[in-house]
Amino acid sequence: MHDELIARAQAWLAEDPDAETREELAKLIDAGDHAELAARFGGTLQFGTAGLRGELGAGPLRMNRSVVIRAAAGLAAYLKAKGQGDGLVVIGYDARHKSADFARDTAAVMTGAGLRAAVLPRPLPTPVLAFAIRHLGAVAGVEVTASHNPPRDNGYKVYLGDGSQIVPPADAEIAAEIDAVTTLTAVPRPDSGWEVLDDSVLDAYLARTDAVLSPGSPRTARTVYTAMHGVGKDVLLAAFDRAGFPAPVLVAEQADPDPDFPTVAFPNPEEPGAMDLAFARARETDPDLVIANDPDADRCAVAVKDGADWRMLRGDEVGALLATHLVRRGVTGTFAESIVSSSLLGRIAGKAGLPYEETLTGFKWIARVDGLRYGYEEALGYCVDPDGVRDKDGITAALLITELASGLKAEGRTLLDLLDDIAVEHGLHATDQLSVRVEDLSVIANAMRRLREQPPVRLGGLAVTKAEDLTRGTPSLPPTDGLRYVLDGARVIVRPSGTEPKLKCYLEVVVPVGSREELGAARARAAELLGAVKRDLAAAAGI
Repeated sequence: MHDELIARAQAWLAEDPDAETREELAKLIDAGDHAELAARFGGTLQFGTAGLRGELGAGPLRMNRSVVIRAAAGLAAYLKAKGQGDGLVVIGYDARHKSADFARDTAAVMTGAGLRAAVLPRPLPTPVLAFAIRHLGAVAGVEVTASHNPPRDNGYKVYLGDGSQIVPPADAEIAAEIDAVTTLTAVPRPDSGWEVLDDSVLDAYLARTDAVLSPGSPRTARTVYTAMHGVGKDVLLAAFDRAGFPAPVLVAEQADPDPDFPTVAFPNPEEPGAMDLAFARARETDPDLVIANDPDADRCAVAVKDGADWRMLRGDEVGALLATHLVRRGVTGTFAESIVSSSLLGRIAGKAGLPYEETLTGFKWIARVDGLRYGYEEALGYCVDPDGVRDKDGITAALLITELASGLKAEGRTLLDLLDDIAVEHGLHATDQLSVRVEDLSVIANAMRRLREQPPVRLGGLAVTKAEDLTRGTPSLPPTDGLRYVLDGARVIVRPSGTEPKLKCYLEVVVPVGSREELGAARARAAELLGAVKRDLAAAAGI
């Protein structure tokens, strides 16, 4: 067993093109560290609908140049099998460790396979890559990013020519082509032959950002902005400047790209403490709102002053605010969201007479909705210009929420006042999440099994009126690993995260509101219900 492990590691070492990971692996082999070698060679990093994502390091279960070259070769083989062997593949990357190397390797592999390859000029937001695919008429796109994962991670996200992320069966077909790559020596990797794009693609993206705003709308809201050590700053500042908004006040410590993310435990605006520096800056400068992007700037977080201090709006609150703003502007087209997002969007769309669709989790599904005009997901993802970017876009979402805040400011009102209006009109939709990060993935499997074998009949004192196992699919949804409980006045969805070692439970309660005077009592009731549902669900799942 140990001999076989060492032999596999030595074979990998012989092919590894990266001096850094070669040295790392050689040390493990020399030390006879069988436990660590088994952790790296006990399988392969699985290529799924999120592409690849994992910890940087040597071996097939880590993100490294060998794994990326295989992935690129598999994608090239898939495109050739689909008759697109002479097509263009456009490649973007963030500022994480090894991202530029992985982008260059991808361009080399595509060129060696006979495809045309073009690389974005520098680390740029993921939505710029998603835009570039359709703008340049590419047959596929690759973004090297791990989004808001910890600093030690990187990832590889694949888009096809429609500009949206891959969904089944493309993921399995690409994975099969990757598995067929037996040796790296069989993958041609020339030293040149691809194009490094200039700023014209970025300029075209920025020109489109104007389209999300109403001509002549107020542009007065003042913002504090953090890029969370990622790549969003320059593009967001350029977009805000073009739009005529006041220049955002930057959180200087987090403004420039830093792959070590030194000021945050997790570079995700939703994680505790991630927004502390932004709030400190807001207390100094008293803006109208705080805006944060995640490191690849496809997500947008919004915070507002609530009483004496600042608080993050939930993704569902921003989702409802943007929807209401678009409805009032008279937009047409379909509103869509994933099943884990608030049911409030359906009510807003229904009252406006607009089509509405619910999809599986992830923008790869939302982006595919016919006639999509606006889509969002509770994890701070918003698609406000689907004709330009068929994915979540934290830059255009920031523009749109700042336009909304500016219009309200002109009326002497705030985003919180509009949220009150929405609650009175549609009922108070309060959401929360029970999210458990695990070291041992069996904890998640055990919790799902326990809930399947003994589904709860009551949660938070509310009767469960319908329990659905989503692995069987529904009339409107393909199968997915998840559970949905409909309660009398509430809804719960439980699913393993697709990108992190987390079990995620999404909770929503709906409390009717007759007037603004009832809002305080309704919020107290909603908070009490959410707390009770969360406690009962945790007990039922054994977490």
